[in-house]
Amino acid sequence: MIRALRIKLVVAAMFSLAVVLAVILSVVAVVGYQRTARNADVTLSMLSENDGKFPEDLFSKGDFLREHPRISQELPYESRYFSVFLDGEGNVLSTNTGKIAAVDQETAVEFAKAVLSEGSVQGFLGDYRYIVYSVNAETHIIFLDCGRSMTMFRGMILISVGVSLAGLLAVALLLVFLSGRIVKPFSENYEKQKRFITDAGHELKTPLTIIDADAEVLEMDIGENEWLRDIQTQTKRLADLTNNLILLSRMEESQTRMEMIEFPLSDVAEETAEGFQALARTHGKTLICRIQPMISLRADEKALRQLISILLDNAVKYADEGGQIILTLEKQKTSVSLSVFNTAQSVSRESLSHLFDRFYRADASRNSQTGGYGLGLSIAQAIVSAHKGKITASTQDERSLLITAVFPL
Repeated sequence: MIRALRIKLVVAAMFSLAVVLAVILSVVAVVGYQRTARNADVTLSMLSENDGKFPEDLFSKGDFLREHPRISQELPYESRYFSVFLDGEGNVLSTNTGKIAAVDQETAVEFAKAVLSEGSVQGFLGDYRYIVYSVNAETHIIFLDCGRSMTMFRGMILISVGVSLAGLLAVALLLVFLSGRIVKPFSENYEKQKRFITDAGHELKTPLTIIDADAEVLEMDIGENEWLRDIQTQTKRLADLTNNLILLSRMEESQTRMEMIEFPLSDVAEETAEGFQALARTHGKTLICRIQPMISLRADEKALRQLISILLDNAVKYADEGGQIILTLEKQKTSVSLSVFNTAQSVSRESLSHLFDRFYRADASRNSQTGGYGLGLSIAQAIVSAHKGKITASTQDERSLLITAVFPL
């Protein structure tokens, strides 16, 4: 349990950190991309206003410098761009590749046709930002080389991702180291609680045995008596409860040694169900067995018998009057499924997550009449967990209960 708690703590912290870093990286990427595109659009706007050239008096205008304070006066000399002019039918009228060495006229025309096929008036084609506008029934397309900016942008993203992954790894190592100290107080308290239950259970066994023996001696001396019978009944209840608590505590401490052997689970299920047939009929309920034959499982036979008994006992106790109980055992691709279904007067969906808690009772008044302790399903869960399986509870209509235990083959 403590190991599972540490794993959950590390996973929760790492997931939270990963989500935060992913959001931060996404914001940085979006802002960086938009900034690159916005700067390119400002340059393209200047070029389109002068038909593919920078105005000679651009930086002599004070208004432009005030509107774009981050634009360098070296922009006309640093920018690499080319343009393609086409007529209304899409025929090339002229190309201008004098300001770029990486693109010739043929490549420029190919770029223009690709842009026209997309039907967009602005966007990116590779590392080139373009703008499409019309002048006197002509289509003018200007491309601006943003390769340097995009390379810097991608490099920034890669570095950010690398630093984030390194940070995640460092935090994961720290969490693995520190999580032990974080859960240590809880672990110590939990261990003390389990030791107390085990030790107290053993200490209670002796006085309970003496009380039961004294009651038998008194019965021999004075004969049968209502009060003596009540003492013996309650002593037996306390002894059973003590034994169950010790068993559950030992299983959670992994002190109970499981004798794993290959045995015919189908036969065990049939034999165990046989003992509940008469009990179910006595209570006016029907027990149906749907057991697939020839199913074998490597497990602790005694523990599996106890598991089936717990599930059937729970179903017989809490099935409604004249209700139906179905025991199902079937082999799946990589697992064996054992399930017990029973009809009921009412099953709350909210109670399903608590059914395997110690001493939990969905209906306290009705459970007090059945003689249960609220430990049966907790023991069942411990047995399934000890076999690396999974147990779940579900209801379809809130008038029935299905408990399913799945064991890996």
